[in-house]
Amino acid sequence: MSSTPGEIPPLPQQGGPPPTYIAGQQSSPSTQVPHTPGLPGYTTSQAQTNNLAVVSFVAAIASFFAHIIPVVGGITVAVIAVVTGFMARGQIRRTGEQGMWMANLGIIIGFVHLALGFVLLLVFLFLIFVVGLALFGIAANSGGSPSPVPSP
Repeated sequence: MSSTPGEIPPLPQQGGPPPTYIAGQQSSPSTQVPHTPGLPGYTTSQAQTNNLAVVSFVAAIASFFAHIIPVVGGITVAVIAVVTGFMARGQIRRTGEQGMWMANLGIIIGFVHLALGFVLLLVFLFLIFVVGLALFGIAANSGGSPSPVPSP
């Protein structure tokens, strides 16, 4: 059986050898693999974890260690944790990604860090005020007016 140029050659007959395929050239797999949800390691939800949720959680933990870097500071990193946590929650609600717990923990730890920083700032300012009053009181008593001396 001969074919003319431009004509597609006929398919091989049933008894002939199967057609040869080059690996990766098929448009669909040659065998079907059934899905088996009962096997270990099989998860039905393949949603990714939100990147901002991871950033929020890591920044919240790192904010306690960031005080040793004077340029960045722990308070700045705590603010980053809170902001990215709220952004991640909005994205997770829209996209259905995983990581809501990381975003929530980032927000909570960030706010706790900010609250602790605020309390420590108030204590520091109070101590400066008390020390200033004590020093001012000593200076006012010793230099300004003479103390009353009993006359004989």
